[in-house]
Amino acid sequence: MSQADTDHVETPARSVEPDADQPKKGRGLWARLRGAVPARIAAMLIGALLLQLGFVLSYVGAFHHPQPHRIPIAVAAPERMAPDAVKKLNAIPGHPLKATATDEATARERLRTGEISGVLIVKPGSRTDTLLTAGAGGASTASALETVIEKAEKAQNRSASVVDAFPAQAGDARGLSSFYLVVGWTVGGYLLAALLGVSLGARPATARGAGRRLLAAVPYAVLSGLGGAAIVGPLLGALNGHFLALSAIGALVVFGAAAMTIAFQVLFGVLGIGVTILLFVVLGNPSAGGAYGPELLPPFWRALSPALPNGAATHAVRHLMYFSGHGIAANVAVLTAYALGGALVGILGVTLIRRRRAAAAAAG
Repeated sequence: MSQADTDHVETPARSVEPDADQPKKGRGLWARLRGAVPARIAAMLIGALLLQLGFVLSYVGAFHHPQPHRIPIAVAAPERMAPDAVKKLNAIPGHPLKATATDEATARERLRTGEISGVLIVKPGSRTDTLLTAGAGGASTASALETVIEKAEKAQNRSASVVDAFPAQAGDARGLSSFYLVVGWTVGGYLLAALLGVSLGARPATARGAGRRLLAAVPYAVLSGLGGAAIVGPLLGALNGHFLALSAIGALVVFGAAAMTIAFQVLFGVLGIGVTILLFVVLGNPSAGGAYGPELLPPFWRALSPALPNGAATHAVRHLMYFSGHGIAANVAVLTAYALGGALVGILGVTLIRRRRAAAAAAG
């Protein structure tokens, strides 16, 4: 057979099997995406998206329309005038104030200890009263109180001169240093736990492993507390004084954040970091009373403020620095509960998970 003949010989067509790794013809975009992205990765992407949207919702929801709600204020007025003055302030639409009557000396003492946010001193022989505020407790709350009182006084054809009786320190602009210090401590705590998770595995394998992570967090927390107090005090002059007490609060905040993160890693594995961010960043920061005091936040965030570490720590630091530590016992109790609770959940959680796995392996 000549070469020309061989060039025209037809060979049987081979059936080509579709490559299992290639998307089948006619599959829709959604099906292709499902094939390209494993379910576990897709779940993590969706979780990240929801966390991001939750961040936007929480911050904008908390801050976009601040309104005062039951700001505590004492009214110091002659006995015959006090009940009527208190009644009118408490009857303001929206209930921006929670007014009570007392004598001037008691009112000033309550303001000094941070129990109330202002004192209205009514002067019957004058058309100008005096409003005492405590800027150290947060400029946003003091400003809101001033606005409400000015409107109330104007409605009575009166006015009020404002005196900041307990201002923030010169280096503590708008009284925000306490909040930012707590943010730094909180980030440090869960960052430590996250780095330990990256190095040693997202979930501790044994109770001893969880215990070692918690033990590593102790000296770290102590150094973090001391370092934060040194920065805001001697270095920057933002919050001067009470160095050791401030450091102790910082150590408790840092250890609590680390312990809670370790607990979430035990319960949820790699997703535990996401749960940590939800607690401390998405919910904790907006409700802490930093940019706006709790009395100016919507009900949801206002209720969260004393119950989450961010709000409890911010209140504790402010009252330690400016109000002689009055009223911080409940805050310290909250921080201690998170620290101990996180540690217990972390250690006991690993133990329970190991027992369940052992029982499942034995059964099947």
